[in-house]
Amino acid sequence: MTTLIRKVWESVSSRKGSNTETTSSSSLATSSTACLGAFDRVPTDLLMQIVRLVGPKEAAKLSAVCKAWRCLVSDNELWIFFLQNQKKQEEPHWDSFLFSETYLRSGYPLQPFWSQMPQLPFMAIYGQREQVPGSVIIDGGSGYCKFGWSKYACPSARSATFLEFGNVESPMYSRLRHFFVTIYSRMQVKPSSQPVVLSIPICHYDDTESAKASRRQLKEAIYKVLFDINVPAVCAINQATLALYAARRTSGIVVNIGFQVTSIVPILNGKVMRKVGVEVMGLGALKLTGFLRELMQQNNIGFESLYTVRTLKENLCYVAADYEAELSKNTQASFEATGEGWFTLSKERFQTGEILFQPRLAGVRTMGLHQAVALCMDHCHSAELTDDDAWFKTVVLSGGSACLPGLAG
Repeated sequence: MTTLIRKVWESVSSRKGSNTETTSSSSLATSSTACLGAFDRVPTDLLMQIVRLVGPKEAAKLSAVCKAWRCLVSDNELWIFFLQNQKKQEEPHWDSFLFSETYLRSGYPLQPFWSQMPQLPFMAIYGQREQVPGSVIIDGGSGYCKFGWSKYACPSARSATFLEFGNVESPMYSRLRHFFVTIYSRMQVKPSSQPVVLSIPICHYDDTESAKASRRQLKEAIYKVLFDINVPAVCAINQATLALYAARRTSGIVVNIGFQVTSIVPILNGKVMRKVGVEVMGLGALKLTGFLRELMQQNNIGFESLYTVRTLKENLCYVAADYEAELSKNTQASFEATGEGWFTLSKERFQTGEILFQPRLAGVRTMGLHQAVALCMDHCHSAELTDDDAWFKTVVLSGGSACLPGLAG
């Protein structure tokens, strides 16, 4: 095997040392009649094993030897192997990678072409991903902003959005610039060094001209700020669509439990179906945390800050499959909050999440989450947007509070 690899590199060297001023016509003639030479008698599968061992950079160089080598090393299975084994601890799951390259590569409008998947040029894709190894991800929520790198599964950090925006009375451009400069400063990265993917909070839900103008104005302001600070490329998409892509879907209903409201968003082929209708509930993570605080105060459970209450919500609360039956059970559990010691909760654990389905428990006059999702499905069915109504039967949960155990059930 060592001898074979040495012969390969001798052929590479001889190719590099050849006269660079050879005419293109003679090069084409040589390429068309080229073969693997001494390697013609070596089984192809053995040659592929050798190429796998020398690695992607060296394999790419082999494509310059002759036409025969180029055909050999441009094999899709070879580059799929390289992509799957490239920094396994950092790269996203292969299914997510394949979804993005298959559905999102052509841009919007989305053009699904699963039947053409073998035609994807994985050698070229590998080269492009080497040139741009990752992007900065900024998830700008109305309460908290999460940011980090696309190569990692989780955000690097988060901050309170309302603190980073500065004075709310200042012009939008100034507030946005301060916001993005602060994030790049915390990430310790130059804006000009990486492209950015930005999630835009779901706002201006209607399909009216004024709502369209408001969405367009926000997007234009974001682009202007980011390009003014020399970001090389920007992709700004609403949170619901990105959540759907993260679930490797292009169509479905996204339930986004935000900081102040919960949105039920129908999406078909990557486009929000605003004409069908986006359902909005006046309940969000802030209301859940506030309701847990009220329950703790009623039961004389002391705490020092709302941050402690939010921590308890994230670690102890859940959604009961049967609320009435859960009331008669022993549901006591404890958690140690940093700096404040141990807290023990009982019925508060499932009463908090129950207000998503019975808002009246928290004094909120709105429909329950299950009713809002059912209403959205009815609207999608009535709209008859496609011959197949299966597209809206996929429901994706997004938002921090969507992680409450039992909510999906």
